[in-house]
Amino acid sequence: MHVAGTGLLARAFAAGQAGSSIGAGIKLGFDTYSVRAFQWKDIQLLDFAASLKVDTVQISDSADYASLDAAHLTRVKAHAAKLNIEVDSGIGSICPLAKGWKDRGKTPEQELAEGLRIAKAVGARAMRCVMGGVDDRRTGRPIEELMESTIKIFRSVKAQAQDANVKIAIENHGDMTAPETRTVIEESGKDFVASCLDTGNPVSVMEDPMLTLEVLGPYAVTTHVRDSVVFEHPRGAAAQWVALGDGVVDWKAFFTLYQKVCPKALMQLEIITGRPPQILSYYEKDWWTRFSKMPARDFARFEEMAKKGHPYMGSMVIEDSPGAKPAEYTAALKEQQRYDLARSISWAQKEHGIGLNWKR
Repeated sequence: MHVAGTGLLARAFAAGQAGSSIGAGIKLGFDTYSVRAFQWKDIQLLDFAASLKVDTVQISDSADYASLDAAHLTRVKAHAAKLNIEVDSGIGSICPLAKGWKDRGKTPEQELAEGLRIAKAVGARAMRCVMGGVDDRRTGRPIEELMESTIKIFRSVKAQAQDANVKIAIENHGDMTAPETRTVIEESGKDFVASCLDTGNPVSVMEDPMLTLEVLGPYAVTTHVRDSVVFEHPRGAAAQWVALGDGVVDWKAFFTLYQKVCPKALMQLEIITGRPPQILSYYEKDWWTRFSKMPARDFARFEEMAKKGHPYMGSMVIEDSPGAKPAEYTAALKEQQRYDLARSISWAQKEHGIGLNWKR
């Protein structure tokens, strides 16, 4: 009786501590891209999520399903419910003007309709998609043209989204700033289009992730949360994605604001490590042809981050380095994905009390 009573008191104390934290009530999970090297499918991904005691998983690409047949998707929904895990679903680019658009013989409207069908079948309340990517700011085509195309496409599938009771969650994917993404959401219709708020991609467009949260938080239904280092460089600044807690983002301030603006949004960690720093050459004139409409105040916030920031000094296996790789190197990259995701989840849980299932 004494041992049992002590255990109950310990659990009650832990629950009390977690309940008073800034992460209280927020569901925690991950985007399946975080462990892409394992090539796991839906059921395997859900079982892995259960082993980490998370609350949610974003199956962010239709290729992550073992089958798109209705019977299999019903099985996925049931398995997730058994594990007490909420599922987000997703597809890729939906803008035919974007470099990331993949022509699979379907129109963007058909791609969205298929994604909404999958999302509804697995019980998701949001379906993530992207307009394009970071390369779309380098083509010379005004980003506004892609935005207009995306708005038109979204409007054309409004009825399907509302019938499915699924929000289309557009990700700020290194193509748009937060204000630009907000424009797409509002002009499409915020009653059925929302934000998949990404905290790593903003650094590619010289944006402080806190600004991203301020602007897109009120529209967020799901997220991609990861950390970055940002630091000064002779050509401007450099930025690199790192595991949660290893970067320069003030997470206490971020999670405090998260509780105010989007506490019901699913916090999906998308941990991407193994990539070299990207150079943001804003001291060079040509750079600004891509960002001619960026407000000076927004850039100033990012530049301040760079001045206060620092490079990542921990160990990291680099995925995108040139040349052939031995099997051992590939295996190390694969393990790094699992390890960095697991320790990021643990950090969010233990340092900030985020998540529900791990407290039970």
